[in-house]
Amino acid sequence: MGNKCFGCGPQNKTGLKLKFVLDEERGRFLCRFRLQGRFVGPPAHAHGGIIATILDEAMGKVNKLRNVVCLTHTMQIRYQKPVPLFKPLIVEGWEQRVRGREHYRAAEIRNGDGEVLASSKGKFIEIDPHRMFAKYLKEKHSDAT
Repeated sequence: MGNKCFGCGPQNKTGLKLKFVLDEERGRFLCRFRLQGRFVGPPAHAHGGIIATILDEAMGKVNKLRNVVCLTHTMQIRYQKPVPLFKPLIVEGWEQRVRGREHYRAAEIRNGDGEVLASSKGKFIEIDPHRMFAKYLKEKHSDAT
């Protein structure tokens, strides 16, 4: 089966293949990356949907800090400056607070000079993946036999 996530899945040939590392001291997940030309929006810059995907992925990685599975409920994005293609970039995601099943997160994409190019805040809802996705897992197994 493997990880075919568009954002971080190494087995998704058309995905972003983002690789995150944990900054344990700060409790944040970081990923250094460069966007290829196929993610173009405005000339020489990233499409807004790709920027949103990267920010969502960074916030979602924070699940690992609490060993939970959460789904994006809402996201608020600020596109502050155009995000260039082919240049070194970094995205960072962190937790703001938790209230019951609601997990509040934030993320930023910065350029090599540390300027914030885009930022987001999001609310994620903790779920039981076995209950929510059981039907799809059964279908996958029955298709294989």
